[in-house]
Amino acid sequence: MLATTIKAWGRELGFAEIGITHVDLSHAEAGLLEWLAAGYHGEMDYMARHGLTRARPAELVPGTVSVITARLDYRPTENMAADADANLQAPDRAYLSRYALGRDYHKVLRNRLQQLADRINAEVGPASNFSYRAFTDSAPVMEVELAAMSGIGWRGKHTLLLNRSAGSFFFLGELFTNLPLPADTPTRNHCGTCQACLDICPTQAFAGPYQLDARRCISYLTIELKGSIPVELRPLIGNRVYGCDDCQLACPWNRFAPLSREDDFKVRNGLDQATLVELFAWSEEAFNQRLAGSAIRRIGHERWLRNLAVGLGNIPAGHAAAAAAIAALSSRRDHPSAMVREHVQWALTRLLS
Repeated sequence: MLATTIKAWGRELGFAEIGITHVDLSHAEAGLLEWLAAGYHGEMDYMARHGLTRARPAELVPGTVSVITARLDYRPTENMAADADANLQAPDRAYLSRYALGRDYHKVLRNRLQQLADRINAEVGPASNFSYRAFTDSAPVMEVELAAMSGIGWRGKHTLLLNRSAGSFFFLGELFTNLPLPADTPTRNHCGTCQACLDICPTQAFAGPYQLDARRCISYLTIELKGSIPVELRPLIGNRVYGCDDCQLACPWNRFAPLSREDDFKVRNGLDQATLVELFAWSEEAFNQRLAGSAIRRIGHERWLRNLAVGLGNIPAGHAAAAAAIAALSSRRDHPSAMVREHVQWALTRLLS
C-alpha cells in the first residue's frame, strides 16, 4: 500500500513520524473565526487576510485531497530542561527558544519534504498526474489541526501539538497532494485536568485552555511584533530575548521528548550560554554573519537589539552584571533606530533608578 510505503520513506529520511489525513477542517472554522474576531492574532495581519483559507486546504492548493503530515524532533541537548531552567534563573544570560539554537528549521524541513515528494513521484509515475505543495510554518495552513487529524498527536491546552512519546519539542511539515490516500485515525487528548502550561506563562497570555492571546505571548512580542514592546509587558519578559519555552518546559509530556538526531539542530554560536551583554555588543555585520542559516536572523539586528535591551533592563540593579549592562546600554544610546533608543532608555532608567 502506498500510504505504508510513504511512512517508511519518511522514517528513512529522518522524520520521527508521518501521518495522513483528509482535507475537511470545517469543524475548526468557527474557532478560527472567533480567535480572529477577538484580535488574538495581534499585528499578524496575514492571519486575518487569509481567513478561512487556513481551514480549507483545497482552496489554498486546488486539487488537494490528502495531506501528508510530518514530525521532526528538535530537542538539541540531553539536559535541555535543566539547562534551560539554569539559563532562565541567571538574569545576565540571554534565553533563546530551544528550537532556534541551531539551523533554521524551515530549510531543513523543506529539503526533507522535497525528498519525500520526489520518492512519491518516482513511485506513482507520470500517469498519476501527481501534484503536491510542501509547507512548514510558511503559509496559511492549520498545521496543528492537520497533524492532530492525522494521528501524530493532540492539541495541548497551550495550543501546540503534544505526542505521548515525544512531548512537543518537534517541528511539523506538510505535503498537500492530489493523491487519494487513506486517512489515519486521530489520537485521544491526554491533557486531563493538568494546566501547568497555562499557569506558568510569564505574561498570562492564555485567555483559557486552547486560547492563546498572541498579543501577550513572549514569542510573538520578541519575534513577530515589529514595533515597540508594550511597556507593561517588558518586566514580565525577563531575559527571554527570542521566543519562550515556559509552557513547554512545564508540560509533563515533555519528560519523554527524545534527543534530536539532526546535526542541524545542535547549538550554534554558544547561544545556550551567551550573556545579554555579549550578544548586545554584536554589530549588524556580526549579527548577520554569525546567525547565517538561523531562524533568528529573520527578525533583523534592530529587533535583536530591542529584545536584548529589555533583557538588560530586567537585570536586578544589585546584580553583579548590572554595571556591565549599564555600560552596554549606554553605548547604544545614540543608535540610529528610534525604537532601539527608546528601549535602551527604558532599560537604563530601570537600572539607574
